[in-house]
Amino acid sequence: MKLRNSLLMVMATMCAYSQAQDVMPLVFDKENTAPEACVPYVDDLEKLPSIPGLPDPLLFADGSGRAQTLKEWERRRGEILGQLQHYEIGVKPTVSQEQVNAYFDADTLVVDVTVGNETLTLRSTLCRPEGDGPFPLLIGIGFWGGTGSLPKQIFDERPIATLGYNFTQVTSHTQKRGEEPINKIYPDNIEIGSYSAWPWGVSRIIDGLEKLGTEVTKIDMSRIAITGCSFAGKMALFSGAMDERIALTIAQEPGGGGAAAWRVSETLGNVETLGRTNYSWFLESMKRFENDVDKLPVDHHELTALVAPRALIVFGNTDFEWLADESGYVSSMAAKEVWKTLGVADRMAISVEGGHGHCQLPESQWPELKMFVDKFLLGKDVDTRGIEIANMFRQKTKDKEPVDVQKWMPWAEKK
Repeated sequence: MKLRNSLLMVMATMCAYSQAQDVMPLVFDKENTAPEACVPYVDDLEKLPSIPGLPDPLLFADGSGRAQTLKEWERRRGEILGQLQHYEIGVKPTVSQEQVNAYFDADTLVVDVTVGNETLTLRSTLCRPEGDGPFPLLIGIGFWGGTGSLPKQIFDERPIATLGYNFTQVTSHTQKRGEEPINKIYPDNIEIGSYSAWPWGVSRIIDGLEKLGTEVTKIDMSRIAITGCSFAGKMALFSGAMDERIALTIAQEPGGGGAAAWRVSETLGNVETLGRTNYSWFLESMKRFENDVDKLPVDHHELTALVAPRALIVFGNTDFEWLADESGYVSSMAAKEVWKTLGVADRMAISVEGGHGHCQLPESQWPELKMFVDKFLLGKDVDTRGIEIANMFRQKTKDKEPVDVQKWMPWAEKK
């Protein structure tokens, strides 16, 4: 209760963005607190500079300096959001509370979003523990229910509500542009990628919960998490990156187009590169960078960093080359520099293992999952510092040198 009251106090005063605050905000009460970006977007490849390493996620677009405080990070975060939407996924539509209506049909949360004369309806099964709550909430993406593909027993053993997000109510797995449910309400916005549309749906569910209020929903709106695996792991990462009301993002095996950096993936083998990804998920225009990845102004360590200063854990699986986990490791380490700068490095972790099936989290990775759930959903005093489990990339073997992360981020302080 003490932690929750402290969090609410921080949220009430966060507009001041005082770096002198004892507690860096764990979550925000708005979908996006970043100011509108003032970035000169350049679409002529010949006019874009080559950036062979990973772009500095803290460097302002005008080169005037590097973000060091929360207020400065919000400005920089707005720039990255703008670049990501312009070059990769398209603009995530904004929605006012007046356009949202929500109610319960038994245990199903129904959210109607009306734009003009058209309405899109999202139906999601909400499972709540016994008691009065309010309960933390895990939004699970995919076909496995409210916990995604994470072990259900971990959440059954804890007072955490779960909600299954049926993303096909927004667009199908491989969208047919102009023929998807979201096109009904946005008929002139058919170019957007699914990784703009799907997170839009997640945000509307959160809108619906807000509109109904905690007394009705029994949900603690300051303790929302999201998870998904594989393509849904990317979806979870994009959702957490673009909605600051999500306190904890759990991205399981998100691979290329998720946590992995395009630039690093380009140097690896048979992995999901920018030229090989599913373009129904992204803007078709991103393909122009297929042979010029170094000219893309943004990369996915910056997508990952958009979650900061909130909590994020990324799980990898080296048994599947396509996932480009070496790239995901480098990208995650580069992104973590943002959490370090903000003084909350313990809120970002990566855990990579092999020896298990795709989207089947082995028991050996359960401890770090439990730690992040206990700390960031239940408010327990758990030490999450230094969770960077990726020995296959960090340690020297007789066949391979450690992965040189530093060469990809010369802007970072050398360790």
